[in-house]
Order: sequence, then structure tokens, then C-alpha cells
Amino acid sequence: MNLHKILKVVAYALAIVGAIFALMIIAGDEDTALSMSGNMLYIAYTILGLILVMVFLFVIKGLFEGNIKKTLMIVGAFLAIIVVSYVMSSGTDLDLAPFTKKGLDVTEATSKKVGAGLYTFYVLAFLAIASMLFSGVKKILNK
Repeated sequence: MNLHKILKVVAYALAIVGAIFALMIIAGDEDTALSMSGNMLYIAYTILGLILVMVFLFVIKGLFEGNIKKTLMIVGAFLAIIVVSYVMSSGTDLDLAPFTKKGLDVTEATSKKVGAGLYTFYVLAFLAIASMLFSGVKKILNK
């Protein structure tokens, strides 16, 4: 039995367990529902952890079956975009006084990280749109 079939069986088993717990929450009284919902959160965290482990294993498996050099170049370009975005972000372009009056712990470092995240998003969104336009134009011109 290969890994895909095993994971499929595990997924079905987890779905059945989740459905049973959901029915127990619906059928129970309010106190039972509150205690069961706490247990459901632990089960959800466990399932999320299992899914992340499985995704990580499949990514590593695919990495060694494919072109490692190309994958590492793409990951390096992604990290370079993040570093350049962090360097470009100043963190001083936001007035922090309204946030600190409300009791929020917003510092210049937090503002710099948010700015870096925004710059990263803008660059990656531009690259995604440009690649879609490029492939569309290329497809039209090749006909």
C-alpha cells in the first residue's frame, strides 16, 4: 500500500472522528458542548499538525524527485524579495501615538515588519500579474 492510500485512509478516519464529535456537541447540553468544543480544538490542532507534517514530507519528497537547483533558486529569489522589502521599509512613516493611546503595543519595529510585509505582497502580486499577462500574450502570439 503506497503513501497516498495510507493518507487517504487516515483522512477518512479523521473525518469520521470529527463528525462524531460534532454530533456529540450538537446533541449535548450547553455544559457538555462547551467542554466538548475545547476538546475539539485540541483535535483540530492535532489534525493541523498532522497535515503540516504530511505537506512537509510531500514537499521534501517532491524536492528530491525534481530539479533541486531550480527549486533552491526560486526559494532564494523569494527570500531576496523579503530581505529587500525589509530594507526598503522605514518604520517611521506611521504616527504611533493613536495606537499607544489605545493601549496597543505598536513600536517602530512592528511598523517596519508590517511595511516589509506590504512591500513583499506588492512585489509578489506584481510578479504574479506580469507572469499571467506574459503567458497570455505569448499564447496569443503563438497561434
